Amino acid sequence: MLGWLSKSRQESGLLAVAIEPEAIKFAHVLNANAERPYAAHWASVSSAPSDHASSLQRLTREHDFARFVCTTLLEPAEYQILLVEPPKVPADELKAAIRWKIKDLIEYHIDDATVDVFEVRGEGETKGSAKAMYAVATPNEVVQKRIALFEEAGVPLKVIDIPEMVHGELLLTRRLEVTSVQLGQREHGDHYRDRVATEITRSLDMFDRQRLSVGVGNLVLAPLPQDPELEQFLGGKLYVPVAGAALPEVMDFAGGSEPTPEEQWEYFHLFGAALRVEGKAL
Repeated sequence: MLGWLSKSRQESGLLAVAIEPEAIKFAHVLNANAERPYAAHWASVSSAPSDHASSLQRLTREHDFARFVCTTLLEPAEYQILLVEPPKVPADELKAAIRWKIKDLIEYHIDDATVDVFEVRGEGETKGSAKAMYAVATPNEVVQKRIALFEEAGVPLKVIDIPEMVHGELLLTRRLEVTSVQLGQREHGDHYRDRVATEITRSLDMFDRQRLSVGVGNLVLAPLPQDPELEQFLGGKLYVPVAGAALPEVMDFAGGSEPTPEEQWEYFHLFGAALRVEGKAL
């Protein structure tokens, strides 16, 4: 998403770090372009927000984070994703035009916002032909604090990313107001599964209306150990095949071990971020 490259001694692979409200998590993946990437290490440490700086510095000393080029993920509460119609302006005026379009859609002054822009293009469509765009806005303060956190720890930060972008090109994104905890409830599980099925159907219909010359072949679910029955439930409700994402089927892990279903859920976005190959920005 937002990229800065620090020139320093660098080990291969990318280290993805998430600064969460009560923890710092990280994953280091090698050979992102290989047929089977290799997850060399993944771990989590508890850390209150007031301790994030000292915790990251300690992790940097213990695991020598300074050797790696790093990417970090923002938390969903730290940014907004806004779907906008592409403005008819020259490429060098695009970001300024997008900022003007979204200035009344964010909760703070546009001058206090860091904004990035992504085209929504179908297969075979050229740059500049997008029918829609996503603007990602986050307060400057969030970006500045994150950069300072890594600088103080001596960690070379390359990219500030968002979970929606780490698993492939962004064509459609929606946030569903259903949590994994709700899906795991025995008494009300089906109620929340129905809500998820309804919202996914709406998402598929929205995707079709975008007319991107791209079809949805199947729906892939991230690992969700809290509700192992969700895949079967959705398979009986949706008009596209449903399959669960099993990370050991597409990548290898250190020591020949496999992460538990709980770890696959917990580190799903971090593994994706560490696999991300950055394209040229607009």
